[in-house]
Amino acid sequence: MMSCPFKPRWERRKDARPQELLDAALDHFVARGFAATRLDDVAKSAGVSKGTLYLYFCSKEELFKAVVRESIVPLLGEAEGLIEQFDGTSEELFRIITKTWWDNMGASKLSGLPKLMTAEAGNFPELAKFYQEEVVDRGEKLVTTLLKRGIERGEIREMDLEVAPKILMSPMIMMMMWKHSNGVCQVEPEKLGAYLNFYIDMALRSILIDQNRT
Repeated sequence: MMSCPFKPRWERRKDARPQELLDAALDHFVARGFAATRLDDVAKSAGVSKGTLYLYFCSKEELFKAVVRESIVPLLGEAEGLIEQFDGTSEELFRIITKTWWDNMGASKLSGLPKLMTAEAGNFPELAKFYQEEVVDRGEKLVTTLLKRGIERGEIREMDLEVAPKILMSPMIMMMMWKHSNGVCQVEPEKLGAYLNFYIDMALRSILIDQNRT
């Protein structure tokens, strides 16, 4: 895989629009997949030349990484900060984290990225490793932190903290993939809210010690 010999100098090139490039790239990645996305098309959608695109991203791989780092990674950082500062109960925290994550990722175009990575990981192993480390591993660590907090507070039961985060994350990932299944195991978009609420209730019943919740 090609590596960038330089870092993007966004603040020094007023004629280009890096955020428009990232937005256009996300649209194309979700609609076409990684392999079928062409940098020419991304540049055209962003209203710039392909040469301008290369001022910021020296390969399609680097463009994809920038999309992830500028869109998903900050969401993880916000969730980590919330867990660290939150004073309420584990139930309240779980609901806030889950619904906020869905609103910001599951209900947005970003929800197409899990399907993309699942479909194309075998052909782009280095990109899959990047996504695993930057998104999946960090997401599992976030859930582990939430569970440990609840266990220490006596609100969440003792459990296998290696297995539990993966199990708790899986339904959310599946819901995002359903959105982009094009008729195969697809769930109507208007029903996803009901699925999310059911998942939250089911998850809380499985992890909380006190079942008499408000």
